Amino acid sequence: MQPSEGNTSLSSPENPHLDPQPLNSETQFSAPPVTYSLPPVEALPPPAPQAGENPVWSGWDVLLIAALTLGTIFLVQLILILVSLRFVYPHENWVEVAQKPGLALLSELLAYAVVAVYMILLVEGKYQVRFWPAIRWNWPRSVWPWLGMGVLLFVVLSFLGRLLPMPESTPFEQFFKHPIDAYLTSVFAVTLGPLMEEVFFRGFLYPVLARRVGVTWGIFLTALPFGLMHMFEYGYAWGIVLLIFLVGVVCTAVRASTGSVAASFLVHVAYNATDMLLIGAATGGFRHMEKAAIMIGRFLH
Repeated sequence: MQPSEGNTSLSSPENPHLDPQPLNSETQFSAPPVTYSLPPVEALPPPAPQAGENPVWSGWDVLLIAALTLGTIFLVQLILILVSLRFVYPHENWVEVAQKPGLALLSELLAYAVVAVYMILLVEGKYQVRFWPAIRWNWPRSVWPWLGMGVLLFVVLSFLGRLLPMPESTPFEQFFKHPIDAYLTSVFAVTLGPLMEEVFFRGFLYPVLARRVGVTWGIFLTALPFGLMHMFEYGYAWGIVLLIFLVGVVCTAVRASTGSVAASFLVHVAYNATDMLLIGAATGGFRHMEKAAIMIGRFLH
Protein backbone atom coordinates (compact mmCIF):
# COMPACT_ATOMS: atom_id res chain seq x y z
CA MET A 1 0.00 0.00 0.00
CA GLN A 2 1.46 3.30 -0.99
CA PRO A 3 0.99 6.33 1.14
CA SER A 4 -1.08 9.03 -0.36
CA GLU A 5 0.45 12.16 -1.52
CA GLY A 6 -1.70 14.23 0.85
CA ASN A 7 -0.27 12.49 3.87
CA THR A 8 3.20 13.19 5.05
CA SER A 9 5.14 10.47 6.81
CA LEU A 10 6.34 11.25 10.34
CA SER A 11 9.83 10.30 9.26
CA SER A 12 9.74 12.17 6.02
CA PRO A 13 12.06 15.00 5.22
CA GLU A 14 9.12 17.39 5.63
CA ASN A 15 9.27 16.71 9.41
CA PRO A 16 12.96 16.66 10.15
CA HIS A 17 12.44 17.64 13.82
CA LEU A 18 10.45 14.52 14.45
CA ASP A 19 13.11 12.17 13.19
CA PRO A 20 15.16 10.47 15.93
CA GLN A 21 18.34 12.34 16.43
CA PRO A 22 21.59 10.54 17.19
CA LEU A 23 23.05 11.16 20.58
CA ASN A 24 26.19 13.23 20.63
CA SER A 25 28.67 12.19 23.27
CA GLU A 26 29.88 15.74 23.37
CA THR A 27 26.45 17.05 24.27
CA GLN A 28 26.51 18.56 27.76
CA PHE A 29 23.55 18.95 30.02
CA SER A 30 23.64 21.77 32.50
CA ALA A 31 21.23 22.59 35.27
CA PRO A 32 20.99 25.75 37.25
CA PRO A 33 22.96 25.45 40.51
CA VAL A 34 20.96 24.79 43.63
CA THR A 35 21.99 26.77 46.65
CA TYR A 36 20.96 26.15 50.24
CA SER A 37 21.03 28.72 52.95
CA LEU A 38 22.27 27.14 56.23
CA PRO A 39 21.94 28.84 59.57
CA PRO A 40 25.21 29.94 61.16
CA VAL A 41 26.77 27.21 63.30
CA GLU A 42 27.73 28.33 66.78
CA ALA A 43 30.78 26.87 68.52
CA LEU A 44 29.80 23.99 70.79
CA PRO A 45 30.75 24.27 74.47
CA PRO A 46 33.46 21.91 75.68
CA PRO A 47 32.14 18.64 77.08
CA ALA A 48 31.49 18.65 80.78
CA PRO A 49 33.86 16.54 82.88
CA GLN A 50 32.55 13.13 83.78
CA ALA A 51 31.20 12.75 87.27
CA GLY A 52 32.81 10.30 89.67
CA GLU A 53 36.34 9.10 90.13
CA ASN A 54 38.67 8.67 87.18
CA PRO A 55 42.23 8.06 88.44
CA VAL A 56 45.00 7.66 85.92
CA TRP A 57 46.36 4.57 87.68
CA SER A 58 44.82 1.11 87.67
CA GLY A 59 43.92 -1.43 90.31
CA TRP A 60 47.10 -3.34 89.48
CA ASP A 61 49.12 -0.24 90.35
CA VAL A 62 47.41 -0.11 93.75
CA LEU A 63 48.11 -3.79 94.40
CA LEU A 64 51.73 -3.25 93.47
CA ILE A 65 51.99 -0.36 95.93
CA ALA A 66 50.50 -2.53 98.70
CA ALA A 67 52.88 -5.39 97.93
CA LEU A 68 55.82 -3.01 97.79
CA THR A 69 54.88 -1.55 101.18
CA LEU A 70 54.61 -4.92 102.91
CA GLY A 71 57.75 -6.29 101.28
CA THR A 72 59.79 -3.17 102.00
CA ILE A 73 58.75 -3.05 105.65
CA PHE A 74 59.67 -6.71 106.09
CA LEU A 75 63.02 -6.36 104.31
CA VAL A 76 64.02 -3.15 106.06
CA GLN A 77 63.05 -4.51 109.47
CA LEU A 78 65.03 -7.70 108.83
CA ILE A 79 68.11 -5.70 107.87
CA LEU A 80 67.78 -3.46 110.92
CA ILE A 81 67.41 -6.47 113.23
CA LEU A 82 70.53 -8.10 111.84
CA VAL A 83 72.52 -4.87 112.09
CA SER A 84 71.27 -4.26 115.64
CA LEU A 85 72.17 -7.77 116.72
CA ARG A 86 75.66 -7.25 115.39
CA PHE A 87 76.45 -3.75 116.64
CA VAL A 88 73.81 -2.50 119.12
CA TYR A 89 72.31 -5.48 121.00
CA PRO A 90 74.92 -8.25 120.72
CA HIS A 91 73.73 -9.96 123.92
CA GLU A 92 70.03 -10.19 123.04
CA ASN A 93 68.21 -12.63 120.82
CA TRP A 94 66.46 -11.62 117.61
CA VAL A 95 62.95 -11.91 119.14
CA GLU A 96 63.76 -9.32 121.79
CA VAL A 97 65.35 -7.03 119.22
CA ALA A 98 62.40 -7.39 116.84
CA GLN A 99 60.08 -6.15 119.59
CA LYS A 100 61.98 -2.91 120.09
CA PRO A 101 59.45 -0.10 119.38
CA GLY A 102 62.11 2.28 118.13
CA LEU A 103 63.33 -0.30 115.65
CA ALA A 104 59.82 -0.93 114.37
CA LEU A 105 59.16 2.78 113.93
CA LEU A 106 62.46 3.27 112.14
CA SER A 107 61.72 0.41 109.75
CA GLU A 108 58.31 1.91 108.94
CA LEU A 109 59.88 5.33 108.40
CA LEU A 110 62.45 3.99 105.92
CA ALA A 111 59.90 1.79 104.16
CA TYR A 112 57.44 4.65 103.83
CA ALA A 113 60.16 6.81 102.29
CA VAL A 114 60.77 4.16 99.62
CA VAL A 115 57.04 3.75 98.94
CA ALA A 116 56.48 7.51 98.77
CA VAL A 117 59.20 7.87 96.14
CA TYR A 118 57.66 5.04 94.13
CA MET A 119 54.18 6.63 94.30
CA ILE A 120 55.49 9.94 93.00
CA LEU A 121 57.48 8.28 90.22
CA LEU A 122 54.43 6.21 89.25
CA VAL A 123 52.10 9.19 88.93
CA GLU A 124 54.46 11.82 87.57
CA GLY A 125 56.80 9.51 85.65
CA LYS A 126 54.55 6.86 84.16
CA TYR A 127 51.31 8.84 83.82
CA GLN A 128 52.79 12.32 83.38
CA VAL A 129 50.46 14.13 85.82
CA ARG A 130 51.19 16.09 88.96
CA PHE A 131 51.13 13.97 92.09
CA TRP A 132 49.19 16.05 94.63
CA PRO A 133 46.35 17.13 92.33
CA ALA A 134 46.09 13.56 91.03
CA ILE A 135 45.43 12.10 94.50
CA ARG A 136 43.01 14.97 95.28
CA TRP A 137 45.11 16.60 97.99
CA ASN A 138 42.94 19.71 98.18
CA TRP A 139 43.13 21.69 101.41
CA PRO A 140 39.67 22.70 102.64
CA ARG A 141 38.88 26.35 103.21
CA SER A 142 38.89 25.80 106.96
CA VAL A 143 40.66 23.01 108.82
CA TRP A 144 38.70 23.34 112.04
CA PRO A 145 35.52 21.48 111.04
CA TRP A 146 37.54 18.44 110.08
CA LEU A 147 39.73 18.57 113.16
CA GLY A 148 36.58 18.87 115.25
CA MET A 149 35.09 15.88 113.46
CA GLY A 150 38.17 13.83 114.36
CA VAL A 151 37.83 14.74 118.05
CA LEU A 152 34.10 13.98 118.03
CA LEU A 153 34.75 10.67 116.29
CA PHE A 154 37.20 9.66 119.02
CA VAL A 155 34.68 10.49 121.76
CA VAL A 156 31.86 8.57 120.08
CA LEU A 157 33.97 5.48 119.41
CA SER A 158 35.37 5.57 122.94
CA PHE A 159 31.84 5.18 124.30
CA LEU A 160 31.06 2.52 121.71
CA GLY A 161 34.21 0.66 122.72
CA ARG A 162 32.78 0.16 126.21
CA LEU A 163 30.04 -1.97 124.69
CA LEU A 164 32.43 -4.23 122.82
CA PRO A 165 34.67 -7.02 124.17
CA MET A 166 38.19 -5.69 124.66
CA PRO A 167 41.36 -7.68 125.46
CA GLU A 168 43.26 -7.18 128.68
CA SER A 169 46.41 -6.29 126.75
CA THR A 170 47.64 -5.98 123.17
CA PRO A 171 51.05 -6.08 121.46
CA PHE A 172 50.68 -2.37 120.78
CA GLU A 173 51.25 -1.61 124.47
CA GLN A 174 54.99 -2.19 124.05
CA PHE A 175 55.17 1.20 122.30
CA PHE A 176 54.28 2.89 125.60
CA LYS A 177 56.54 1.07 128.03
CA HIS A 178 59.19 3.79 128.03
CA PRO A 179 58.79 7.55 127.69
CA ILE A 180 61.07 7.83 124.66
CA ASP A 181 59.09 5.14 122.84
CA ALA A 182 55.81 6.85 123.74
CA TYR A 183 57.02 10.21 122.43
CA LEU A 184 58.27 8.70 119.18
CA THR A 185 54.99 6.81 118.75
CA SER A 186 53.00 9.98 119.36
CA VAL A 187 54.93 11.96 116.78
CA PHE A 188 54.59 9.16 114.26
CA ALA A 189 50.86 8.83 115.00
CA VAL A 190 50.06 12.43 114.09
CA THR A 191 52.43 12.89 111.17
CA LEU A 192 53.80 10.21 108.87
CA GLY A 193 51.43 7.42 109.92
CA PRO A 194 48.14 9.08 108.96
CA LEU A 195 49.76 10.80 105.99
CA MET A 196 50.84 7.57 104.31
CA GLU A 197 47.63 5.75 105.22
CA GLU A 198 45.46 8.50 103.79
CA VAL A 199 47.53 8.80 100.62
CA PHE A 200 47.27 5.07 99.97
CA PHE A 201 43.74 4.25 101.14
CA ARG A 202 41.88 7.46 100.31
CA GLY A 203 44.21 8.75 97.62
CA PHE A 204 45.01 5.62 95.59
CA LEU A 205 42.67 2.80 96.61
CA TYR A 206 39.31 4.56 97.01
CA PRO A 207 39.07 6.19 93.56
CA VAL A 208 39.85 2.87 91.84
CA LEU A 209 37.16 1.06 93.85
CA ALA A 210 34.62 3.87 93.45
CA ARG A 211 35.12 3.84 89.70
CA ARG A 212 34.57 0.09 89.62
CA VAL A 213 31.77 -0.53 92.17
CA GLY A 214 30.39 2.90 93.07
CA VAL A 215 30.72 5.24 96.02
CA THR A 216 28.95 3.18 98.70
CA TRP A 217 30.84 -0.04 98.06
CA GLY A 218 33.99 1.97 97.47
CA ILE A 219 33.75 3.41 100.99
CA PHE A 220 33.13 -0.01 102.53
CA LEU A 221 35.87 -1.82 100.60
CA THR A 222 38.38 0.92 101.39
CA ALA A 223 37.65 0.88 105.12
CA LEU A 224 37.75 -2.93 105.35
CA PRO A 225 41.49 -3.46 104.63
CA PHE A 226 42.20 -0.28 106.60
CA GLY A 227 40.77 -2.01 109.69
CA LEU A 228 42.13 -5.47 108.97
CA MET A 229 45.73 -4.31 108.59
CA HIS A 230 45.77 -3.37 112.30
CA MET A 231 44.79 -6.85 113.50
CA PHE A 232 48.28 -8.03 114.37
CA GLU A 233 49.30 -5.03 116.47
CA TYR A 234 46.06 -5.31 118.46
CA GLY A 235 46.21 -9.06 119.00
CA TYR A 236 43.42 -9.87 116.50
CA ALA A 237 40.83 -8.31 118.84
CA TRP A 238 37.77 -7.92 116.64
CA GLY A 239 36.26 -5.19 118.82
CA ILE A 240 39.25 -2.89 118.24
CA VAL A 241 39.40 -3.81 114.55
CA LEU A 242 35.72 -2.88 114.24
CA LEU A 243 36.37 0.54 115.75
CA ILE A 244 39.26 1.16 113.38
CA PHE A 245 37.06 0.02 110.49
CA LEU A 246 34.51 2.67 111.51
CA VAL A 247 37.27 5.28 111.53
CA GLY A 248 38.07 4.17 107.99
CA VAL A 249 34.41 4.50 106.98
CA VAL A 250 34.24 8.08 108.27
CA CYS A 251 37.54 9.12 106.69
CA THR A 252 36.59 7.59 103.35
CA ALA A 253 33.14 9.19 103.47
CA VAL A 254 34.81 12.55 104.04
CA ARG A 255 37.07 11.91 101.06
CA ALA A 256 34.09 10.89 98.90
CA SER A 257 31.91 13.87 99.86
CA THR A 258 34.60 16.56 99.68
CA GLY A 259 36.88 15.15 96.99
CA SER A 260 39.76 15.98 99.32
CA VAL A 261 42.31 13.60 100.83
CA ALA A 262 43.57 16.51 102.91
CA ALA A 263 40.19 16.70 104.67
CA SER A 264 40.24 13.01 105.58
CA PHE A 265 43.87 13.43 106.70
CA LEU A 266 42.81 16.16 109.13
CA VAL A 267 40.09 13.92 110.59
CA HIS A 268 42.61 11.11 110.98
CA VAL A 269 45.21 13.35 112.62
CA ALA A 270 42.71 14.83 115.06
CA TYR A 271 41.51 11.36 116.05
CA ASN A 272 45.03 10.15 116.80
CA ALA A 273 46.08 13.41 118.43
CA THR A 274 43.13 13.26 120.84
CA ASP A 275 44.21 9.78 121.88
CA MET A 276 47.83 10.84 122.37
CA LEU A 277 46.93 13.95 124.35
CA LEU A 278 44.71 11.96 126.70
CA ILE A 279 47.41 9.35 127.28
CA GLY A 280 50.05 12.03 127.81
CA ALA A 281 47.83 13.90 130.29
CA ALA A 282 46.96 10.73 132.21
CA THR A 283 50.58 9.64 132.53
CA GLY A 284 52.20 12.94 133.41
CA GLY A 285 53.88 13.34 130.06
CA PHE A 286 54.44 9.60 129.47
CA ARG A 287 56.36 9.23 132.73
CA HIS A 288 53.93 6.99 134.62
CA MET A 289 52.27 4.65 132.18
CA GLU A 290 49.15 3.06 133.66
CA LYS A 291 46.80 0.41 132.42
CA ALA A 292 43.94 2.85 132.06
CA ALA A 293 45.95 5.04 129.73
CA ILE A 294 47.01 2.04 127.66
CA MET A 295 43.35 1.08 127.25
CA ILE A 296 42.80 4.47 125.67
CA GLY A 297 45.84 4.04 123.47
CA ARG A 298 44.65 0.79 121.94
CA PHE A 299 42.26 2.74 119.72
CA LEU A 300 45.23 4.46 118.08
CA HIS A 301 46.11 3.45 114.54
